[in-house]
Amino acid sequence: MTRYDCDVVVVGAGPGGSMAARYAAEAGMKVILLEKKAEIGAPLRCAEGVAKKWLAEVGITPDPKWIRADMKGAIIRSPSGYTFQLDESKAGSEVGYVLERHLFDKHLAELAAKAGAKIMMRVGVYDVIRENGKLVGVKAHTMDGDIEVYAKCVVAADGYESQVGRWAGMDTTVKMSDICTCIQYRMVNLDIANDYCEFIIGGDAPGGYIWVFPKGDGIANVGIGVMGTKCKHGADPKYYLDKYIAKTPGLAKGEIVEVVGGFVSTCPGLDETVDDNIILVGDAARVIDPITGGGICHACRTGMYAGKVLAECFKTGDYSKKALKPYDKMWRDRMEDKLYRNFMAKEKLATLDDETIDQLIKLIMDSDIKEVNVYNLLKVIKERFPKVVEGFEELI
Repeated sequence: MTRYDCDVVVVGAGPGGSMAARYAAEAGMKVILLEKKAEIGAPLRCAEGVAKKWLAEVGITPDPKWIRADMKGAIIRSPSGYTFQLDESKAGSEVGYVLERHLFDKHLAELAAKAGAKIMMRVGVYDVIRENGKLVGVKAHTMDGDIEVYAKCVVAADGYESQVGRWAGMDTTVKMSDICTCIQYRMVNLDIANDYCEFIIGGDAPGGYIWVFPKGDGIANVGIGVMGTKCKHGADPKYYLDKYIAKTPGLAKGEIVEVVGGFVSTCPGLDETVDDNIILVGDAARVIDPITGGGICHACRTGMYAGKVLAECFKTGDYSKKALKPYDKMWRDRMEDKLYRNFMAKEKLATLDDETIDQLIKLIMDSDIKEVNVYNLLKVIKERFPKVVEGFEELI
């Protein structure tokens, strides 16, 4: 069995893994980045929408090669068809780009490689390595046989299905009510606005929402997320999505050219995201916006934080849980309040009937919000529908 030695082994070359690898490598660490798939960023399992403002925060320069469309705003539709349209001047950080995600992911991996990280493809990690109880690396299958990668720290960036954290003894379980089952079509020949994302909420997508993310030229990602506890059988998300498309002018005559599916966790992050010699980032740490299911920016932030904390550990040689704990503090200080607030909002919104959701959208339509984001929307809702925010008023 071939052996590799490094300072940091990163499992998963998605945004979180590539960012962790990049920032650790920039600090002079020997980094190995393992990816199980044959191509980084493919197959796609993402709606591909991101806000703009956070990119500079994590050191990513927007590049036309991976930006498919630049959105002017967004449209929120209620069950009865009430629409709240917001343009970029009001939407602020909530409006952004629709990506070519496979090119975006490759770009981040390229940045990691330029920083000095070694990337290994078609490497399926199947267990961790312990010596005298201490986590010291991972075991993996490759096309050339099994390997062992020894490292001072493991970064688990292996996504929603994360196994590495569990193998290391961490609790990564998610409640059924905190899982959304998703399906998405890439559709063509659509008659839609090419510069506005659409979000459809209510009974058309129980406990979740339908999205239409345009990519230009009548092409869009059209998908749905349905809360796990509201699914009566495995085909529910497809049933709801097909039903909505069939009744919606502009979508009904479109053709499907790609189908993807998967799951998204909608909890506000794990209680523990570090342990001795291991850090969990992005989806593996369940650091995802609970109300939107969006996770690209969270993965990039947590990956960057992980890389920066590892750089400090590199100076001392200490990769204990205590030494890695600043990572946990960094992402919580930056995101935890918002994630928890959005989690509570998600829980409450899932209990509302369509009539109440219609009333909420009408209320928002009539309000004078200078910058539209979840926080400001909840402030407006709090005044008229205080029960909707009951239990997390102090965060609004």
